[in-house]
Amino acid sequence: MKLLLVDDDPLILSGLELSLSKKEDMEVIATATDGAKAVEICATMPPDVILMDIRMPGTDGIAATRLIKQHHPQIKIMMLTTFDDRQNIQQALAAGADGYLLKTDKINQIADKLRLLAGGMGILDAEVLRKLSPQENPALATLTPREKDITRLIAQGQTNKEIAAALFLSEGTVRNNIVVIMEKLDVKNRTQLGLTYYQK
Repeated sequence: MKLLLVDDDPLILSGLELSLSKKEDMEVIATATDGAKAVEICATMPPDVILMDIRMPGTDGIAATRLIKQHHPQIKIMMLTTFDDRQNIQQALAAGADGYLLKTDKINQIADKLRLLAGGMGILDAEVLRKLSPQENPALATLTPREKDITRLIAQGQTNKEIAAALFLSEGTVRNNIVVIMEKLDVKNRTQLGLTYYQK
């Protein structure tokens, strides 16, 4: 997995680079201290996954994510920040971020979640989820009871296999339902689906 690390704090940046470079399946191909530089790097040396800070001077992580996703939608972007308020969560995911972690996570947890993200699973930190209200979004009214159950379990971070076991369904049925749910709610990935569930 080719990684681009973006953070305006040189100590955090060097610590992440040192730790993640030790993982056999990860290669830090570049680092950047602002969003504009991250956009430039993606144009010439696109990574598989970006670990992106939100609060940075100049082009912040949200603006950079929006620009990168416009031109390189295949790149997975994980937001990493100390700021866990609702506004930042919603803005980052609306900009196209595929996941959102807090800097309080241990390095092995971050590495594991980067692997899941690279494999196509959206990631929301448990602490981040607690910042989102569990009141039902009116958009969910278009879903059947089974589709609502599947959406709720996705929002809780469960895999297709876990959802299938919980609802006594086959994994194929779960996958088919997720396709229908995403079409109904007009979302592109599991992270956006989870966010929709928790929005007021």
